[in-house]
Amino acid sequence: MTDHPPAARDLAAKTCEPCRGGIPPMDRAMADFYLVQVPGWTLKGDPDRIERDFRFPDFVQAQAFAMQVGNLCEAEGHHAEIRHGWGHCSVAFWTHKINGLHENDFVMAAKVNGMADAPYAPASVGTEPPPYVQEA
Repeated sequence: MTDHPPAARDLAAKTCEPCRGGIPPMDRAMADFYLVQVPGWTLKGDPDRIERDFRFPDFVQAQAFAMQVGNLCEAEGHHAEIRHGWGHCSVAFWTHKINGLHENDFVMAAKVNGMADAPYAPASVGTEPPPYVQEA
């Protein structure tokens, strides 16, 4: 780890590096330092994870966001805990191998923030609806 966190745009440009374990989790001072680069996220535990709750006007947009986050996690190989319901999607990151925080968690938080800032476009825009969807 570096002496200071990179800017949020630098974090979002990084890819997650596999964590093999055997290293200590980030301490609170370093986590606080990184936290300022990912607005909206909070430290939970001692700290052992970061979380953010995103708000949406309906269930469909919350579910679509949850799917986008899940797809990002799979692509990066760094998986989140994702909970969603009507009008909200909560995302939490921590590094399971070290049972605490690593720079990868903040990289993912920055990437998720970038997705949340993008305008919402339903998956159906510009595509034909699947055959099981009937017009009213």
